[in-house]
Amino acid sequence: MKQVTVTNLTELPYAMEEAVNRLRVNVGFLGEDIRKIMIISTFPNEGKSLVALQLWRQMSEAGISSVFVDADMRKSVLNEKNPLDLEDKDEILFGTSQYLSGESTLEETICHTQFPKGDLIFNIENTVNPSMLLESKRFTKMLDYLAENYRYVFLDTPPLNMVSDGERIGSQCDGALLVVRSGETPTSAAKASIQQLERAGCPVLGVVLNRAVGSKSGYYAKRYGGYGYYGGEYYYGK
Repeated sequence: MKQVTVTNLTELPYAMEEAVNRLRVNVGFLGEDIRKIMIISTFPNEGKSLVALQLWRQMSEAGISSVFVDADMRKSVLNEKNPLDLEDKDEILFGTSQYLSGESTLEETICHTQFPKGDLIFNIENTVNPSMLLESKRFTKMLDYLAENYRYVFLDTPPLNMVSDGERIGSQCDGALLVVRSGETPTSAAKASIQQLERAGCPVLGVVLNRAVGSKSGYYAKRYGGYGYYGGEYYYGK
């Protein structure tokens, strides 16, 4: 496997770091059978990729073997926002779509990172229509292998209202965390997304309320200035 450093990881403010930590702890309470977890949103720009990446990071730093899979093969920008710095500059990076299309092996595609317990697969090349790739036996085989070799598999996926990819991916997962943007995502849209996922056979493990505005009073506001932050609250169950 290739050794890489994930660059440009967002340094979180205290409130968000603690919120992600609460999410990590609560995910740990979901039970041994929950291994493949999809992080998804209804619309673009709700912060699901940031939540997914930070949850993976915290799990890895806590010593829990975790792998991050970039399953957005249409419009992924993770490799632009967080470029992978290869230890061996002569090596070539392969990603999700390349593995699923048979251009690389899983061994060549999975990357070790600066976090000893954290590996990842970024999508290096976007594709116009990944539906066939997601329906292939190769995709199922990949997820089964990862679930056997890591405690958690976190999949970052396209928004539900854009394409059907999320439902296809969800049918292969043990559950989903639905990210909603505070003050922006209509309740009706969130409910529709939950129904979509459940129809696909993917139970909703919890809802992440993202971009909540911090209170301007109280201890944390006085210490950190009272600002808007990601990850204000996390809700579990239906």
